[in-house]
Amino acid sequence: MENKFDSEKVIEEFESLTKDAKRVQIETLKKILQENYEAEYLKKWNLDGRFDPQTYTYCVPVVTHKDLEPYIQKIADGASNPVLTGKPITTITLSSGTTQGKPKFVPYNDELTENTMQIYQTSFAFRNRAFPIGNGKALSFIFGSKQFTTKGGLLAGTATTNVYRSAQFKKTMKAMQTPCCSPDEVIFAPDFHQSLYCHLLCGLIFHEEIQIISSTFAHSIVHSFRTFELVWEELCSDIRTGVLSARITVDSIRTAMAKVLKPNTELADKIYNKCLGLTDWNGLIPELFPNCKYIYAIMTGSMEPYLKKLRVYAGGVRLLSADYGSSEGWIGANVNPDLPPEMTSFAVLPNIGYFEFLPLTSIDELDSIEPKPIGLTDVQLGEEYEVVVTNFAGLYRYRLGDVVKVIGFHNSTPKLQFVCRRNLMLTINIDKNTEKDLQLSVEAAAKLLAAEKLEVLDFTSHVDLTTDPGHYVIFWEVSGDASDEILNECCNCLDKSFVDAGYVSSRKVNAIGPLELRVLRRGTFQKILDHYVGLGSALNQFKTPRCVGPTNPKVLQILCNNVVKSYVSSSFC
Repeated sequence: MENKFDSEKVIEEFESLTKDAKRVQIETLKKILQENYEAEYLKKWNLDGRFDPQTYTYCVPVVTHKDLEPYIQKIADGASNPVLTGKPITTITLSSGTTQGKPKFVPYNDELTENTMQIYQTSFAFRNRAFPIGNGKALSFIFGSKQFTTKGGLLAGTATTNVYRSAQFKKTMKAMQTPCCSPDEVIFAPDFHQSLYCHLLCGLIFHEEIQIISSTFAHSIVHSFRTFELVWEELCSDIRTGVLSARITVDSIRTAMAKVLKPNTELADKIYNKCLGLTDWNGLIPELFPNCKYIYAIMTGSMEPYLKKLRVYAGGVRLLSADYGSSEGWIGANVNPDLPPEMTSFAVLPNIGYFEFLPLTSIDELDSIEPKPIGLTDVQLGEEYEVVVTNFAGLYRYRLGDVVKVIGFHNSTPKLQFVCRRNLMLTINIDKNTEKDLQLSVEAAAKLLAAEKLEVLDFTSHVDLTTDPGHYVIFWEVSGDASDEILNECCNCLDKSFVDAGYVSSRKVNAIGPLELRVLRRGTFQKILDHYVGLGSALNQFKTPRCVGPTNPKVLQILCNNVVKSYVSSSFC
């Protein structure tokens, strides 16, 4: 008989870990170094069996992915000697690729799977204490990406795919009473359009059993229900006849779906009438899934712009933000699930890696000044830092590129709020506008569209240096046709809403040119999503790149080829 999930026991273990986070961090670093001291990379730094934080941070440098890339490539090419870890790396993780335009290779091993399960169990324990669920199913919009074999015979795929394929994932989800309602053949389908259609169909078939709707990112859930708006009548037809749509052409999916899809006229009519009765799809989720307790996904950072639309679909169903991690590994869990997504923070688990923090003031100084990272328990309340990670899979003092703010402590471990990605910044002169600044600017301008019952479906930006002076370009995909007058107003509002002092002063003296708003053809962001999926990403791992730079020429080309209207700001004239 399988062990039943014990929320209180998990919470008790978490409380114990976080009471003396400094000691746990020292022990965790020692464990990582003891396991991997024979690796080529660590030998290079002459630790000589000294595994304490002082020696480690003195001898081993802070690095970026570029520094470790030759070592990771060596592993991918099949090196027989230990390169980054003592035990062989058997799997490579592909990052989403949305930051740099192409996926990065990151080493992955069983310890990272264990860390993932620990994070899942910890946050679920706190969620289940606040919002308990019974036996049921989850409508999980999860998708396995294409996997391929590297030159050295290692399997490569996204971090989420590596997790979903593990036996531990299924076991953990079952213990937490949230097994996915869709069969594996749907999750790991080679075509994500077909996979998404069948996820929606399975959700409707099991609609009364669905207790949680989830995905990795909020974007995936919004994208899934926007798709539902287009295909709901076809889904009802499938349920009515018990025959799967001809749009599903993958044999393995058709075979798996035949086991769950049976003719059900009563259910088809029920769903059809509910959909007809909705106004602008408000409250779609509680209407179709009456026993859904909450919607769960990462909703912070670049996902915040999707919350407005998600709340339309959710009606009164609670939104809970998922945990804080990256392709390189996990950092913290959301242990205060009763807070709205915009206020979510993440308590760092001190035993899943060794964590350091670069003070942000140091990062912005001259390159010649070496910033000094500080330990997990040395961070200061209210300060912002860049996260530096040492994990169990061969990353040592690795700059994650995430900026976080310390907003409190859970026992002795810090609670972090995600602020932005460091390298996603609009800058031409002395201006420094982050992803959050861009989001606030778009939100302000989108209010003008809302008066016309239109919405910004998605957005991104670009710094155009082909003009003199350079200027910001904002790309919008809008839900319908807006007048030139309104879009001109939106353009001016976008320009005025960047309140960074460096930007405002540069605009006033024309050191930065007028902002340009380019309106895109409907479906442009779908083309961008298709592009990333083609590179090996998965729908549930996709994040719209918020700033498209020179390292991302293909996405910039897609954007520029789909511009239907362009407007130039007259602000600051």
